[in-house]
Amino acid sequence: MLLGYNTNGFGYHRLEDALAIIAEQGYRCVALTLDVHHLNPFTSSAREVGAVASQLDRLGLACVIETGARFLLDARRKHRPTLIDNEPDTRVQFLYRAAEIGEDLGALALSYWSGAVPEGWAGGDEELFSRLAFHVEKLEDVCRNHGLRAALEPEPGMLVQRMADYDRLAGLLGFKPGLTLDVGHLECMEEGPEAEYLCRYAEVLYNLQLDDMLPRRHRHLFFGEGSVDFGAVFKALHEVGYRGPACVELSEGSRDAVAVAARARKFLDPFMDAQQ
Repeated sequence: MLLGYNTNGFGYHRLEDALAIIAEQGYRCVALTLDVHHLNPFTSSAREVGAVASQLDRLGLACVIETGARFLLDARRKHRPTLIDNEPDTRVQFLYRAAEIGEDLGALALSYWSGAVPEGWAGGDEELFSRLAFHVEKLEDVCRNHGLRAALEPEPGMLVQRMADYDRLAGLLGFKPGLTLDVGHLECMEEGPEAEYLCRYAEVLYNLQLDDMLPRRHRHLFFGEGSVDFGAVFKALHEVGYRGPACVELSEGSRDAVAVAARARKFLDPFMDAQQ
């Protein structure tokens, strides 16, 4: 398993400094959230992308591309447009460009989500799931062609927010798309324990996000502040032989990023050691 840290938890750092600190603290992977100040996919040159690739190589950091930037595509509307909006082209362009950058960085996966129901939507969700299935199938192919895996993340408040929604989408597609699972989201949205879902979907689990959370409250908490059973989580990951990225996602920790990242590593190390 590649324990890592998400750059959205270093929101006030330059990317080169964030990567250096993440590596210094012993993390082996970085979840790189492409954003206005962190390798903006619409403005970064090939030289800038190459410099990040070289730094990752020097630091020995594996990489996952995260696409959850809040206002990158629309400065006034958080996370808009989405794949299920009436006009999704900017989102599609962003994801395809992110896949290109992922290839240049040697990324293992590209993580994305469905998006929330369009503003003012008055119809049912059949059309929305159909739209999503179309784009997911295309994105799976795009990522495959760039040598990385597409990994859809169920996200509270979005069209695909629970594993039942993922199953419905898989039924439309005729296959199970790659998955990102956030253990906090499982605690927030699902009735069963996180370990149950980690085992059930192990064959398509390509990316993992680590944070704590409380049932029905979508807020990323530091470890121990929520109700996730991390002992059971890591036991399940060991049992299914998960060897992919497992990155801490604590964007609210950006105000004290270095200390929060160090505390997170200290909390997680005993669980990692127990699986050796």
